[in-house]
Amino acid sequence: MLPLRADKRTRGSDASKKDDMAIQWFPGHMHLTKKAIVERIKNIDVVIELLDARLPGSSANPMLAELTAGKPTLKVLNKQDLADPVRTALWLAHYNAQSGTRALALDASVSAPAKALAQACFELAPNRGGMVKPMRVLICGIPNVGKSTLINTLNGKRAAKTGDEAGITKTEQRIVLADDFYLYDTPGMLWPRIIVAKSGYNLAASGAIGRNAFNEEEVALELLDYLKDRYAALLAARFKLDPVAGLSDEELLEAIGRKRGALQGGSRVNLQKAAEIAIHDFRVAAIGRITLETPEEFAQWLAAGKKLDAERQVKKDAIELDRKIRFKQIPRPPRASDS
Repeated sequence: MLPLRADKRTRGSDASKKDDMAIQWFPGHMHLTKKAIVERIKNIDVVIELLDARLPGSSANPMLAELTAGKPTLKVLNKQDLADPVRTALWLAHYNAQSGTRALALDASVSAPAKALAQACFELAPNRGGMVKPMRVLICGIPNVGKSTLINTLNGKRAAKTGDEAGITKTEQRIVLADDFYLYDTPGMLWPRIIVAKSGYNLAASGAIGRNAFNEEEVALELLDYLKDRYAALLAARFKLDPVAGLSDEELLEAIGRKRGALQGGSRVNLQKAAEIAIHDFRVAAIGRITLETPEEFAQWLAAGKKLDAERQVKKDAIELDRKIRFKQIPRPPRASDS
């Protein structure tokens, strides 16, 4: 198992207080996907990045932004039917304010809004179209964000494999949606290291990360820590709890387990089972339509993550410098007292 957890003593919504919980997960096919994108992007007119409307910032791959820099981009907030509509509007405004970018929200399984994507692509690249200059679109996104479902909806047939587990698509696929519209699908790709601790938890809660890569109890506790402050009424209604304010994350998880019969010997709560219930009910919107971040929140988490990462890098550089000096790989710099 690849550890995705923070020490319980430091766990909380402030990313700067968390342990390092970067996901050291970069499977070979994702490395190949990166190489394929580098080659394909040379001849691409528009990039569609599919995001999870419940966590748009956390589901945006920063490595993808580097690989596709300078290309017109359509940000598609998928699974809007599961997300908080008020927060979805905030994210759409956030992305639509960016240069060379358009954004829209949809449910990938519904055909009418999905077909609006083609029109948006032609608006982003108005000089493309027709047999001489067909539109060439690259569609990207993290695992399990709904790319294959969207492609099948656009194509009107089963052109891509779908599933509810991360990593279904393994190779690049070229799909002809019209005589002058080519869509290139790529496998879902995470990035080598997540510096925003909160993003790791949100990605795990959403199903973007395989369950063997994280501790479900820790993810559930982090999820409940966020929900009890922002969506307390939904939690109380779903699990038939008294007002949840004042309960610790652990007490809340235990209460959910008792309400749902997740018990073991001695009437003790099976916390693993309770965690699975909480995560499942979030994923299918049984708790309600929830979004785990706003643009402002994510910006704060990202700034804190970058600051912490820079501090760690300074320490690593100092350790490496000391190692090289001790092994006489480089000369020791003169001290002030030597002059």
